[in-house]
Amino acid sequence: MFDKRNDPTHAPALAAPGRRRVLLAGMGLAALPIAAAMSNDVGAQQTSARKLHKTAIKTLLIASHPYPERSVMNKGLREAAESVDGVTVRNLEGLYGFDTRAIDAQEEREITQSHDRIVFMFPTHWFNITPMMKAYMNDVWGSVGPGLWQGKEMLVVTTAGGGASTYGQAGRIGVALADVFAPMKASALHAGMTYLPPLAFQAVSASQLPDYQRQLIERLQG
Repeated sequence: MFDKRNDPTHAPALAAPGRRRVLLAGMGLAALPIAAAMSNDVGAQQTSARKLHKTAIKTLLIASHPYPERSVMNKGLREAAESVDGVTVRNLEGLYGFDTRAIDAQEEREITQSHDRIVFMFPTHWFNITPMMKAYMNDVWGSVGPGLWQGKEMLVVTTAGGGASTYGQAGRIGVALADVFAPMKASALHAGMTYLPPLAFQAVSASQLPDYQRQLIERLQG
């Protein structure tokens, strides 16, 4: 569940550039520059990070955060993704702001068609994807029938402030965080895709960001 009052995924006090550089240094990513959260220049987003890693699978990463100016975890994960050669990152709020009607569905479909693996990265927002990502799915995926992305792969990457007291069989909701996004799995299967095991980080801590980045890079390289 996304709670902007106490969720460390976007706590303002942790968003200081100096703090992020220290965290990135823990996994050898200190050379990555800090990208502007709301940049409209997609090319700048893709080239701002030094390509320290490489993937053989042409990958499109769709990132979204409802409070990008406060993001720590998702911004750090996005920077890690930008360090992988072969990964194209598109930040929905950076491209379209918060206008759910501004999404260029035809352009987004053309971009998606040219990639083999589609990654959706977002903070868990009240047990769901973000508003802009929902609009993206409605406009880009919703107007085309079954088999739209036949043969492609989908990977969901999400963060949540809640831990075992919320998620899992013993948690309040009785469902694992990775299973909260069954609608994304249904979307993938409907579109003819292979749904990969999600990368779901719960009870996130800023001190663990380097490890989260490492795990994401490993999944992107696989």
